[in-house]
Amino acid sequence: MNEAELRALIAAGETLTIEFKSDRGPLSDADLLETVVCLANAQGGTLLIGVEDDGTITGLHADHRTRPGILVAFIASRTVPPLPVEATFVETARGPVAVVMAPAARQPVATSDGRLVIRFTDVHGRPGCRPLYPYELTGWRADRGLADLSAMPMPEATWADLDPLEFARLRRMVEENRGDAALLELSDEAVARALGLVRSEGNVLTPTLAGLLLIGKQSALHEHVPAHEVAFQVLRGTDVAVNEFRRWPLLRIHEWLLQSLDVRNEEQELMMGSFRVGVPCYDRRGMREAVNNALIHRDYARLGAIHLQLHGDFALLTNPGGFVSGVRADNLLTATPHPRNPLLADAFKRVGLVERTGRGVSIIYYGQLSNGRPAPSYDRSSETSVAVNLDTRPADMGFVQLAVQGSRALGRSLGVDELLALWQVWREGASDAVALAPIIQQDAARATDTLTRLADAGLLAFKGRVYRLPSETAVKTVKAGDALGAVLEYVQTHGRITRREVMALWDLTAKQAEYWLRQWVQGGKLQLVGSGRSAYYTATKVHETPKENRINSELGV
Repeated sequence: MNEAELRALIAAGETLTIEFKSDRGPLSDADLLETVVCLANAQGGTLLIGVEDDGTITGLHADHRTRPGILVAFIASRTVPPLPVEATFVETARGPVAVVMAPAARQPVATSDGRLVIRFTDVHGRPGCRPLYPYELTGWRADRGLADLSAMPMPEATWADLDPLEFARLRRMVEENRGDAALLELSDEAVARALGLVRSEGNVLTPTLAGLLLIGKQSALHEHVPAHEVAFQVLRGTDVAVNEFRRWPLLRIHEWLLQSLDVRNEEQELMMGSFRVGVPCYDRRGMREAVNNALIHRDYARLGAIHLQLHGDFALLTNPGGFVSGVRADNLLTATPHPRNPLLADAFKRVGLVERTGRGVSIIYYGQLSNGRPAPSYDRSSETSVAVNLDTRPADMGFVQLAVQGSRALGRSLGVDELLALWQVWREGASDAVALAPIIQQDAARATDTLTRLADAGLLAFKGRVYRLPSETAVKTVKAGDALGAVLEYVQTHGRITRREVMALWDLTAKQAEYWLRQWVQGGKLQLVGSGRSAYYTATKVHETPKENRINSELGV
């Protein structure tokens, strides 16, 4: 690392993976060791020694200006198990700065005097260190694929805690969802053994956590798995229309949640010639995968309910337990599938409820985009919970039509990266590989391939070093740009115009009309009156002629 790279790192500020430490004191050995252990027990990270909390470089203390190798050896000798960090010294005008890079630990690491800490974010969004408590260790290992909490036998549970009716439900769902047909011919005990829902010791069958969660009686779940709870809520502003909490087994929960969505799933209609395209408010396949992810990947050692909330213009699904190790909001589409509860995930696959490819997140993205809505947002997620926000506002029917035409042109369904590229161009007017790469969570080369593929199919055109919609596809946008004179004439005749009238008169989509109206307001051509459904637009006095200005002035207008 050189000084320019160091300053760029400092400019980003402290995060879950970056920590600044002053060495003017100098920095104590205990503080140094605790910080590297703290980073390693979370996602790994970089410690900059000789940098103040505000990012000011003050350099290393004279006593610490030795060799990086000595620092590496000291940390390894004072951590258990020895932590293999990397260290370099970067020379700056204010003195050297030590850059210590700690890898993510594969087993809990403590200081030699027994301090076990982990990086976290407080309620104000500031990173810090806190104790890693003993009860969290099982979940910590599960997050890294080192343990499977769902495969653990529940010592105080018995075979009598499993519900025969849930075995019948499991077989029915296997048949309906084309799951593992071999399960249909097995007895209840054989099904439980095949799916790992019980562990046997001699003649005694002990249910595992997965067994209780899938086919346990409600009373047994309440007693043995107190953290398990699922809520379905319909919120209308500050009013709560539906507020239901359940502690049922997961197969029954799965059916309940999807049925609750189905009865509220309104549909828009798009006619393309004689071909009808139904555009639902909630993409059922995508919502099913989102529900599956919440049920399978939640941390069942952590108290708190899974919440499925339907708001006026979005659906929010949250579950206790953050992303597993290696998965972040910005790499969800490309990260290697890694379930927190592998046995539970495998049971869902064999029942036929989840994709065997492990690409459920892609299905959620596909459902949103193909139905003319923004990609799902995971911005509300934290290290203690995962939250997915699904936009349910009226669909952009123009984009739906473009997506259908794109699938016809390619002779197959569009991929998620292709839909994301088209959406980017549709909303922004143009895109290139550099802008698209972080959106599809790939490198620039992969983004270039995606854009080129769409251009070869005639869905995009390369113009002026960027990709745009072809002129025949962008006809509506051009018409919208040329419509200002007609809009002003309409306003002069009728006194005002609404967005829906603009859409109807010039055959624009809602998003296109909204875009041009916003441009005209910002350019001083129109002024917005009111908000929401009652909003309308009038002409501004900027467009009056000098004679009209004089007359209006005399009239006191």
